[in-house]
Amino acid sequence: MARLKEIYKKEVVPALVKQFGYKSTMQVPRLTKIVLNMGVGEAVADKKILENAVGDMTKLSGQKPVITKAKKSIAVWKIRTGYPIGCMVTLRQDRMYEFLDRLVS
Repeated sequence: MARLKEIYKKEVVPALVKQFGYKSTMQVPRLTKIVLNMGVGEAVADKKILENAVGDMTKLSGQKPVITKAKKSIAVWKIRTGYPIGCMVTLRQDRMYEFLDRLVS
């Protein structure tokens, strides 16, 4: 189990239940997911930049990101609907707590 998850369950939840008078531990606020997003505007001109961004995000998060595509065409930025312009990762459960622990430590 992740170190922060253990601290949350053993120390934070009981303290919040006592402080705010919750009747159930399920009423205590908790993290459900962390979403990492990287917009790469230069990817319109050079596809290799997006591949590098995907590699960087994979190293950061520990899982493969999803490539995001443009929802709208914007002529000034030379973007058309469906062009790949970034990447994102959704972290949940143990991976989320491990990432948060590395981020704040």
